[in-house]
Amino acid sequence: MRHRVAVPAVTGQNTAVAHRVALVHDWLTTYAGSERVLHELLALYPDAPLLTSLVRPEALPPELARARPSLLQRVPGAVAHHEWMLPLMPLAWRLRRPVERVAAVVSSSHACAKAVRAAVGIPHLCYCHTPMRYAWDFASERARFPPVTRPAARAMMVGFRRWDRATASRVTRFVANSHAVAERVERYYGRRAQVIPPPVRTDYFTPDGAEPGADFLYVGRLVGYKRADLAVEAFADLPYRLLVVGDGHLGPELRRRASPNVTFLGQVADDTLRDLYRRARAMVFPADEDFGIAMAEAQACGTPVVSVDRGGARDIVVPDRTGWLARPDDVADLRLVIRRAAREELDRPAIRAHAESFSAVTFRDRMRSAVDEMIDDPRPC
Repeated sequence: MRHRVAVPAVTGQNTAVAHRVALVHDWLTTYAGSERVLHELLALYPDAPLLTSLVRPEALPPELARARPSLLQRVPGAVAHHEWMLPLMPLAWRLRRPVERVAAVVSSSHACAKAVRAAVGIPHLCYCHTPMRYAWDFASERARFPPVTRPAARAMMVGFRRWDRATASRVTRFVANSHAVAERVERYYGRRAQVIPPPVRTDYFTPDGAEPGADFLYVGRLVGYKRADLAVEAFADLPYRLLVVGDGHLGPELRRRASPNVTFLGQVADDTLRDLYRRARAMVFPADEDFGIAMAEAQACGTPVVSVDRGGARDIVVPDRTGWLARPDDVADLRLVIRRAAREELDRPAIRAHAESFSAVTFRDRMRSAVDEMIDDPRPC
């Protein structure tokens, strides 16, 4: 089903620059968090050339479906199984002609997009969702690979780390979506990154004034690093109900392990998700996340968040004001914090006010300034 998401009008944008920026994204086979970031960049630069490695038009808003894919698009099955194309990604980006006749390149990258080549003299800003997880944190991604392929995949990632670090030299400036990602950019690439949180639909995810219910909520893909397993395990010894929104390859295993007070809802429509946020006692999200847009969406609805004291949660959760933080990877401590969330009341209007700092308008303003500053002063930093 094609998504129909309107690109917001941007007042006061520099149209001369808007027609001279090229946008680049890793692959466009679904519409999730990083694709929403790209959508907001297209709100700034609606006429920008849009490059990617693979594209599935039927899964995307029309604005993104026009992206120009690489030669990988011609490989049978590549779009449906893009992760299997990883060994060919460096070659695919290498075979593309350098981007020309633009004032700047802006890549939205969590894997390979920052490898795009630009003609000499054209600066490149990379909005880094995270350095490639496959390469730098294989342990958290290993479940994506069939067991028989994991030794070869792990060995391949040694080369990917070298390539990933080398392509960082093509970037003029890095922008990270959280302080946690900025730290990784410095650790892996030796580069500093400005922090600009990703856009949250605070105009859509809003409180409705109704009293919250007693149920807790988890929202996220059911994959290893999202740590839905910790939430499911914690609720096995709790008297509260947990509603789980999301699908993923760990779904069948989690359903087998879950206690009767855990209900799996799968993917839900946006209006249903908004109602779930509004009615939840708190959202439980124990992942070491790059940023964690779902946490910010919950807070935009006035709902507090239980997360862990690591990663993007540190940018979103203000302890005892907008939520609570547990020790990472500690089920017992997570359970204690959930019990605390069940009995304590936080100021929901204050939670909403904090979430407004992550609005799409704020994101566009900060990204426009970052791009314009780089064009004015294209020295690498």
